[in-house]
Amino acid sequence: MIIATGTASGKSLSYLVPALSAVLDGGTILYLSPTKALAADQLRSLGELDVPELRAATFDGDTSFEERAWIRRHANYVLTNPDMLHRTLLPRHTQWSAFWRRLRMIVVDECHGYRGVFGSHVAQILRRLRRICARYGSRPTFLLSSATASEPGTFAMRLTGLQMAEVTTDASPRGATTFALWEPPLTDLRGEGGAPLRRPATSESADLLSDLVSADVRTLAFVRSRRAAESVALTTRARLQDLVVDVGAPAELPGKVAAYRAGYLAEDRRKLEKALRSGDLLGLATTNALELGVDVSGLDAVLIAGWPGTRASLWQQAGRAGRDGQDALAVLIARDDPLDTYLVHHPEALFGRPVEAIVLDPDNPYVLGPHLCAAASEIPLTPDDLEIFGPATKEVLSGLVEDGLLRERATGWFWTSRERATDLADIRGAGGAPIQVVEMSTGRLLGTVDEPSAHMSVHTGAVYVHQGETFLVAELDLEAGVALLEAGTPEYTTFARDVTDISVIESLRSHPLGPGELHFGSVEVTSQVVSYLKRRAQSGELLGDEPLDLPPRTLRTRAVWWTLPASAITPLAEDGLDLGGAAHAAEHASIGLLPLFATCDRWDIGGVSTELHPDTGLLTVFVYDGHEGGAGFAERGYSRALDWLTATREAIASCECERGCPSCIQSPKCGNGNEPLDKAGALRLLAVLLSIDPCEV
Repeated sequence: MIIATGTASGKSLSYLVPALSAVLDGGTILYLSPTKALAADQLRSLGELDVPELRAATFDGDTSFEERAWIRRHANYVLTNPDMLHRTLLPRHTQWSAFWRRLRMIVVDECHGYRGVFGSHVAQILRRLRRICARYGSRPTFLLSSATASEPGTFAMRLTGLQMAEVTTDASPRGATTFALWEPPLTDLRGEGGAPLRRPATSESADLLSDLVSADVRTLAFVRSRRAAESVALTTRARLQDLVVDVGAPAELPGKVAAYRAGYLAEDRRKLEKALRSGDLLGLATTNALELGVDVSGLDAVLIAGWPGTRASLWQQAGRAGRDGQDALAVLIARDDPLDTYLVHHPEALFGRPVEAIVLDPDNPYVLGPHLCAAASEIPLTPDDLEIFGPATKEVLSGLVEDGLLRERATGWFWTSRERATDLADIRGAGGAPIQVVEMSTGRLLGTVDEPSAHMSVHTGAVYVHQGETFLVAELDLEAGVALLEAGTPEYTTFARDVTDISVIESLRSHPLGPGELHFGSVEVTSQVVSYLKRRAQSGELLGDEPLDLPPRTLRTRAVWWTLPASAITPLAEDGLDLGGAAHAAEHASIGLLPLFATCDRWDIGGVSTELHPDTGLLTVFVYDGHEGGAGFAERGYSRALDWLTATREAIASCECERGCPSCIQSPKCGNGNEPLDKAGALRLLAVLLSIDPCEV
C-alpha cells in the first residue's frame, strides 16, 4: 500500500500502529528513509512512545561496530537507508537471518524522493530485498509513504515490482498558508552579451530571513546547494549584526541563525534540529535535507530560494511551516532561470494543479546489470528470479555473461569474482571511481565527489565550500583520483561550462508535431568541460571566463528531439532571423522548462541544437538525459511535448528583457558563451513548430 497525502497529515501514524502491533506479536520491522535526519527523527519519536518491547535502532554510516552487532542480535525495528541495505544488510544477509525470518513489514518513507537514476537503483535494491525475504520464508507487507504524488499506485508498483493499493484522501486539519511569488528585480549589472542580471535569489533570501528573524518569526530558508546554505546563513548573521549596532537590536540575535546541510556530523545536525524545535534558533538556511518528514513543528514561515525541482518538493518545503495547525507564510523566490520566470508569471501552473508523476526506469540496463551481479553474489540467480527483476533481465544477463561478470550454469547464474559485486552500482552517483577531495596543507580528506561530477564541481580553479570553510581547487588530477584544495576567501563563485556533440543511434518512437516531427530514442553524447565562469558572489556580476583542459566524456543515453523541414523555416530566414541562434535559444529555454513536466533538475539533462544536424539533415533541437542509459526524463518530455514546448515559448515571451537574459534563454552551462542566441527567432521558431497563428506571435 502507498499513502500519498500532504505534509503533517498523519502518514507516520498510519504505519506506526500496524508496525508496533507486529513488534508486540514477535515480528520485526525494516524502515527505509532517504536521509539520516529523517531516520534519526523517527527514532526519537519511537523512543517517546515508551513501549518496553520495542527495540528500535538506526543502522547507518554513523553506527559504531559495537552498535551494529547489538542491532543484528536484538533490534526488532531497524531504521536504515537504501545505501546500507545495498552495501551491508543484503550482502551479509546470513548475519541477519533471524531478523529476516520474522520480518512483517517494510516501511518505505518519503518514497517520492526515489526518482530518476537514484530511484531506479532503489527499485532494484527493493527487488533484491524481496528475494532475500523469500529465501528466509517471510513475506513482509510493503507500506510506502509519500507526499502527494500523481499516480502514486503506478509509481509504487514500478518502485517495488508489486501491485499497490493507494490512499490519497487527505482530511487532516491545517491552518491557512499565505503563498507569495517573489521575483528579484533586474539590476544595472550586465552578464554575457550585455544581458541584464537579476539580484540573486540567495541575496533576496538573506534579506527576507533577517527581516523575519528580527521580527521573531521562526523561519526555514531552503536553498539549492550546500554552498548557498552557508552563504545565506553568513549574510543573514552579518545583517542582523548591523541591526545590533545600528538600532540596538538584542546582541544575541545573530546567534539565532545557522546553516544546516548534509556533510555535518550527526551530533551537530541533531543539535540544530533540537535548537530549531525549542526556539533557540529562529532562522535556519538549509538544503533539502530538511524537506522530508523531520519534525520541526512550530515554524512560522518558509523561504524557498529557487524552484525546488517539483511541485511535490515545493509543497513539502512549504508544508514545513504551520505544522501545529497555525497559519503560515511561504515565499518562492525566483532565480535567474527560465522555469522560475515562467512560474512567477504563470501562478496557475502551481496552484490547483496535480503534482508530477514520479519518473524512474528500473529496466535501464546500466542500473539493472550491477544489481543482477549483486543479487547473484548474495544468492545465485535462477530462472525463477527473472520475473522479480523485470522484462529486461534475460537480455541483460546474457550481456553480463559475455562480459565475464557472471558465469552461467545449468542451475542459473553465479558471481565468481572475489571483488564486492555491490561496488559495481554507484546508487547516488553516475559511475566512475570517486575523486578524493583533499586539503593540500594538512592532507585532510574533506569528502569525495563522483568522477563525472568532478569535472563540473572540483575542476582546477573551482570554489568549493565545506562546512562553512571556503577552498579553491589548486589541481584536479583525474588519473590519481584526487582534487587538491587550498583555503581561500574569494568573493566570487564558479560555474563550469561544457560543449557537446550528439549523434542519433536509433529513433524508438516518433510522430508529427506541426510541420515538423518529434522523436524519442537512443543517442550518443560527447561532452567536454571547456571553461568556467567567475561571478561575484553577492551580485552575480560576471568577472571572467577561464579556460580548462579536461578530457571529453561519452555516454549513451535517451533523448527527445524535434525537427523542422526547410520549407517551414525558410520564411524565418528570409525575414532576417538567425536560425541557429533561434534553435539555440529554444534549446536553452526548453531545458529550463522540462523540470516542470518531469521530476528532474536542469542539471540532470542537457541539450544540443543545430541548424542542420548530420543525422537528420534538418534543423534539430535535442534534450537528453544526463545519465548513462537514460533516466526517463526525455521520455516524459516526449509524452508531454505539446504542453512542455508551449510553456517554453510562454516563458521566453513573458520575460521583460529585450534580447535575452539568464531568466529566459541564457544558460550557465553553455560552452559557446551563450552565442549565438536569438530571442525573437526562438519565439517565431516555436510558433511554427506549435502551429500558433501568426497573429499571436
